[in-house]
Formats: sequence, structure tokens, C-alpha cells
Amino acid sequence: MAVTVQAQSDERLKLERHGLRATRQRLAVLQALATEPNDATAQEIYGCLAKRGEAVGLATVYRTLALLNDHGVVDALAHRPGELCYRLCGEGHHHHLVCAECHRVVELDDCDLDDWLERVAITHAFSISGHTVEVTGICADCR
Repeated sequence: MAVTVQAQSDERLKLERHGLRATRQRLAVLQALATEPNDATAQEIYGCLAKRGEAVGLATVYRTLALLNDHGVVDALAHRPGELCYRLCGEGHHHHLVCAECHRVVELDDCDLDDWLERVAITHAFSISGHTVEVTGICADCR
């Protein structure tokens, strides 16, 4: 699959906005994720890169995904037992609905948890620094 110059430019800018250098491997992993409508495991991304003829090792894919997740470039979802799935998401705070059958992912921009979290934090003398929500279920197409 040919990658457009515009897509490379977009991925490069995304990395730079998050304080990361745009290496060949990072761009390749981001471009592979950009073609995935839902999410993908490191193994699946590695397979996609291998099919495209990209010389990126599996260990490099794992390290790159961890780095991209740590810097907020991609989200890591834990809906598959024993392995993380990664998703190139929109910017800003959001949550996910994940189908346990087909792995369809829906981003939820609304977050009405702030008031509840504030009450919980006060009750337990806890200082909350952030939160993520991943709701699993079955989508309408799989029911």
C-alpha cells in the first residue's frame, strides 16, 4: 500500500506535537495504525508492516507502541486477555466502547465523570490525576 506524502506529513506532525522525533520506525507504525479502523495488537501491526515490506522488527514495534502510548500518541486498550491493543485516537480526553466479538471501537468524547470522581476523591482523601474508561460489550452488528 502506497503511503501518501500528506499522510507522512500528518504523522510526522503528530509525533512532533508530542515531543517525539519522527523516525522511520515510528512513522511506519503510525501509518499501519492509521489504516486500522478499530485497534490492532503489536503482532498485527508487525504483520501489516511485513506485508508492506517495511524492515521493522517485532521488538521495535513493541517498544515503539509503548513509547507512543506513554506520550499520548496512541491509546492502549486491554480488552483482549494477555495482550494490549493499540488505537490511533483523536486528540483530547475520551473513552472507548469496545465490541468483544469484532473488536469495533467507538470513541466517546463525552465524559460526565468529573463530579463523581471529585466526590470519590474527597471521600477517600485521594488526589486523582487522570482516568480512562474502556467499556466492553457486544455491538449491534454482532448481536
